Amino acid sequence: MPSGCFCVGQVNKVIHHHNIGRMIKQLNEKLTSIAAEKAMYGFHQSTIGGHDDQFIQRPKTTSLVNKSMIFGRDEEKKNLLSKLLRESNQDGGRFLVIPIVGMGGMGKTTLAQDAYNDEKVAAHFDQKVWVCVSDPFDEIKIAKAIIESLVGTPNSSNELEILLQCIKTHIENKKLLLVLDDVWTEDETKWENLKLPIIMQGCEIGSSILVTTRKQEVAKIMRATNNMIHLDELNYKDCLALFNCIAFLDTDEDEAGELGDIGKKIVKRCKGLPLAAQTLGSLVRYKKTRKEWENVLNSEIWELEKGEQHVFRPLLLSYYDLVPAVKMCLLYCAIFPKDYEFEKDNLIDLWMSQNYLNSKEKNEKRRIGQNYFESLAMRSFFQDFKKDNMGNVYGCKMHDIVHDFVQFLTQKECTIIEAVKGSNQRVELPGDYKVRHLTLTSLPEGPLSFPTSFDSSLQEWCKNMRTLTLLDSSITTISPGSIMQMKCLRTLNLSRNKLNEVPKEIGELIHLRYMDLSWNRVLKELPDAVCDLYNLQTLVLVQCWSLEKLPKAMGKLINLKHLYVLGCPLRYLPKGIGSLKSLQVLDWFKVCEGVGDDEALKLVDLGIMDQLQGSLSIGILGENNFGEFLEIEKAQLGNKEHLSYFGVLFRNSDIWQRKGDSEIVKALQPHQNLESLFIWNSHGTTESLYWIKSLRNLRRLYLRTWRFCEALPPLGKLPSLEILEISGMKKVKKLGVEFLGIEEEEEQVSGILFPKLKRLSFKSMENWEEWAFVSEITIMPRLSELRIEWCPKLKALPEFLYKITELRTLEIKGCPILEREYEKDVGKEWHNISHIPNLTIQSGRN
Repeated sequence: MPSGCFCVGQVNKVIHHHNIGRMIKQLNEKLTSIAAEKAMYGFHQSTIGGHDDQFIQRPKTTSLVNKSMIFGRDEEKKNLLSKLLRESNQDGGRFLVIPIVGMGGMGKTTLAQDAYNDEKVAAHFDQKVWVCVSDPFDEIKIAKAIIESLVGTPNSSNELEILLQCIKTHIENKKLLLVLDDVWTEDETKWENLKLPIIMQGCEIGSSILVTTRKQEVAKIMRATNNMIHLDELNYKDCLALFNCIAFLDTDEDEAGELGDIGKKIVKRCKGLPLAAQTLGSLVRYKKTRKEWENVLNSEIWELEKGEQHVFRPLLLSYYDLVPAVKMCLLYCAIFPKDYEFEKDNLIDLWMSQNYLNSKEKNEKRRIGQNYFESLAMRSFFQDFKKDNMGNVYGCKMHDIVHDFVQFLTQKECTIIEAVKGSNQRVELPGDYKVRHLTLTSLPEGPLSFPTSFDSSLQEWCKNMRTLTLLDSSITTISPGSIMQMKCLRTLNLSRNKLNEVPKEIGELIHLRYMDLSWNRVLKELPDAVCDLYNLQTLVLVQCWSLEKLPKAMGKLINLKHLYVLGCPLRYLPKGIGSLKSLQVLDWFKVCEGVGDDEALKLVDLGIMDQLQGSLSIGILGENNFGEFLEIEKAQLGNKEHLSYFGVLFRNSDIWQRKGDSEIVKALQPHQNLESLFIWNSHGTTESLYWIKSLRNLRRLYLRTWRFCEALPPLGKLPSLEILEISGMKKVKKLGVEFLGIEEEEEQVSGILFPKLKRLSFKSMENWEEWAFVSEITIMPRLSELRIEWCPKLKALPEFLYKITELRTLEIKGCPILEREYEKDVGKEWHNISHIPNLTIQSGRN
């Protein structure tokens, strides 16, 4: 063997041994860190059921409570007592299950203790039992604890059947209050094994099981979501009272007055979390100087004595209860500043870009992301949910203490840097951090650049960066040199800036999976190099008001899943988009005439895009009716089974009636899975909507400005319809049985019409005079909101509306005849609507 080969082999061995040594050193450092964390939080090892299972010891609770330390929660306690003191369960069962749900440290156990020790509760129940369940959920241990509380002595049996029979004997024909505090398990079989629902059937009517938990899923398992009490933050006044009670317990009035202003600022940091108020109150209790209090005010929670151990401990327990992938999704939220409003779908796209949503099925990642989001939401890591008018969550926030917690866990990997006023755009990076996710905020107008010369540690730092986010900034471009230093970037968010160009060097970021350029209103074009980003999954261009075209080679983006272009004045979409087999979301498709078939995406190209899901809007139809009709037929919209929203916009014109609109509407027939349908400006007839009867899952329908339509479509038998808005139908004069979906000759109609309709709106119906239905039929029994605006000829409301008990809101505006008939106290029909709680009758002149 040549000596050269031998030397190379020896060198390789030395390098290999060196690498092993370095890895061992890193592992030892990690173990030391874990050991320190274990000591800090008081974790210890325990043996359960003969197995050496390591778990976090939850603190044990009792039913005893110090009432002098309870502030606020008056409404919650009132609600809880009303349920507990109810003589019978309205659902018909012998007992009631009441879950108290909220994030760690919110006061769930305290509320349960307060109710448990209430005098009225003590008089109402024959027996009360308090069990701290915690985790793991041990059926035998819980059964033994119940027996010991009932009998006064422990039971030595380890047979669950014997224990359950014993419980049954001692609670039979007694009114029982059973509190299960700190329930964690989502395993339905554990709950079923305990057989409490069966055993409780032997109790006296009015018995209750009160459960405290951090997980809404527990309430679902116990089939008790209707009785759930959710604890939100304390209001500022009560939180301050709790803090002051602890902080100034041993302080004279003069000292308290001097420190009170600082205390108020400290309480604002608690954001209504009782545990934080208690912890910080006890922390400053023995601090007597203004400087000491200001140090507490200005420090991060995890830098404070007791702060990390006490405030974060409940959150840490919830965190360790998550599966690893969901943990990563939670920690990624640290890239955003406090009080940031998350958009659910956007957050899922970001998780996807970091490869946190692993799935063998390529189309399953969004569903997995939805599940992860719900898992975090149901454990109270998110709050302040925003919902659309169908009740679907689309946005949320994170409690400041939770945000502090995720920042604490990621403080050297996720960094937020706020620009200093008057500084230039050169961003200096912290050398001692191994930052993977960087957020820059409040950058002034101008180009963005990182230093061109780094020491070796900073070069490594920048090279391994995975996320760059700019928020509340005004950059005009990002320097090519900065882009070239971040070649491992997965996520780039330059939204809401003043970008006038994107450098061609962007094509060098071959690992990029997510790019958001939305709301850059002066951005006119994208470089062709964008099409070299073959790993790109999400491209967001929403509301780029000056962007008129996309690069022709978009077909090269073979992994693109989500393309958002709503609000862009694009002349057309490039033809290559039709060949993207991974594309799932295309929020806006503009029909374009006068562009060659080999250049622009056509309606017919939608025919092979069956993987589209979520939302799809098509506009603007009505320019070339015959050609569009043929293309829409070939688009095979009926095959798009994953679409939940479908919107169609026709060209706006009220001068003449376009021929062919009805044929186009007929060809628009979507898949029966559709949930929302919007159609604007059609000149067709509602007969062309014959297919609407097949949309059994349709929950929301908007028909706007069908100027030449003389009758409304038959909608009464749609079983899922919840929201209906009809507007701009100028030729409609009467609403009769055809609107209900029944024929005039039908003598008997079975079932309920509009069975789930909750919100109904009529607007700008200029010639509508009569609304007459057969009174014997049950119509719209769940209607809760009715709005009628700008219908000047409508003479009266139908009688069936007066009988709807669910109707809570009635708004009449710009309807002079109705205004006279239903005028408060004096109108002839006032007595028929006076019972409606939210009633608005407003003249169109107001």
